Amino acid sequence: MEERFINQKEEYEISPYTFAIIPVEYGYKTYSKIIEYNEEFLVPQKPLDVVKTSCKFFGSSFDGRCEGTKELLNISHKVPIAIDPANGLFFFPTTSPQRDTCVWLSYEHIVSRIRLAPAKTQINFRNKQSTMISVSYSIIENQMLRTALLKSKLHQKMQETHRQTNHLYNYMQVNDGHSSFQSKGALPESSWNGFDKH
Repeated sequence: MEERFINQKEEYEISPYTFAIIPVEYGYKTYSKIIEYNEEFLVPQKPLDVVKTSCKFFGSSFDGRCEGTKELLNISHKVPIAIDPANGLFFFPTTSPQRDTCVWLSYEHIVSRIRLAPAKTQINFRNKQSTMISVSYSIIENQMLRTALLKSKLHQKMQETHRQTNHLYNYMQVNDGHSSFQSKGALPESSWNGFDKH
């Protein structure tokens, strides 16, 4: 079936509107077909390059995001990543990111999956659009579960950091900003209740 695109963009960073990044052959090169909420277009970069650029855009690196996931989930391949956890940008690859056939999907925008064939799965998005991916249903399900776990673990860590920050703020408010924290550069040992020591 012939691909139809309204336009082409020279550069692209993943945003909350991004649903999928799909490799397509365009001439002799591999481009990315970007599916957003209300449009589709081509970007003259491979999907992995789009993901790497987006990680840098949000102040990290692709390798750093992958290593973080590996550490949290204890997995070594096809790792989902949090491109920007604060804005819910969690994406997962359908195969090894190094393969030209790898598709990147937004976890947040997928509402259901349908098994079409042993190696074909229909992905249904929030805007009632869908796309067919040439991977098995079980792979998509496994990647969805991994991404959900990553999101949960990162949320727990962010909640704990927020709790510790509030504890520190409350301590300083109670002491009116004049305490051994300012004079010595550290909280007294008795104030560490509720903090995790590592």
